[in-house]
Amino acid sequence: MLAKRIIPCLDVDNGRVVKGVQFVSLVDAGDPVEQAKRYDIEGADELTFLDITASSDRRGIVGNLVRSVADQVFIPFTVGGGLRSVEDVRAILRSGADKVTLNTAAVENPDLIRACAETFGSQCVVVAIDARRRSSASGGWDVYTHGGRTNVFLDVVDWTQQAQELGAGEILLTSMDRDGTRDGYDIDLCRAVTSAVKIPVIASGGAGQLEHFYDALTTGAASAVLAASLFHYGELSIEQVKSYLRSRGVEVR
Repeated sequence: MLAKRIIPCLDVDNGRVVKGVQFVSLVDAGDPVEQAKRYDIEGADELTFLDITASSDRRGIVGNLVRSVADQVFIPFTVGGGLRSVEDVRAILRSGADKVTLNTAAVENPDLIRACAETFGSQCVVVAIDARRRSSASGGWDVYTHGGRTNVFLDVVDWTQQAQELGAGEILLTSMDRDGTRDGYDIDLCRAVTSAVKIPVIASGGAGQLEHFYDALTTGAASAVLAASLFHYGELSIEQVKSYLRSRGVEVR
């Protein structure tokens, strides 16, 4: 079994790290370059950088900022937000990213997943999915795009399976319902996806205490857990999370 990964996330807007609740009410959480440097020193397994308004604003990621962050880290570095073409992905990889996340553009043009996988390798392509639980009796979750602003009425489990078939190497699965609430990851959502695909799934949205990481990695069967505010504000450290997981028999790096 592969060791589980702990991944801090830098949600970036206008050059600053921000954090909100359920994708709204954003507050400043620091400088992305300084945050990245700290997480590298503290033992994060990877780092994710998401330009959260690039798609909704119909603009590209700020390449110079990505390059500045990449210069400070020596761990795998994933970048997403506003990537719409193979050329966009190539430019971000040349700026220092090791992997990219595709979200809105992948939904609008699924062949982009295949094109990027064929050009750069599946290990480089992470499909990010922002999921919200349906209020209808039928249950399940819908996919949202444009930074959580647009419901495209696409079933999350169906979309993850399609993304895998198109060549995605990993899924970044964010529960919009749990994002920023600290009520714990959506284990039902996580389990529904991990049981439907064979590629690694990163659980995101809702971490509030140590037990939540454990639940996502065991009951939820996630390969990695992503968190933001807990780490940004120093309420938990990467090593605290890893030590706790080791104490409960979870293999971590």
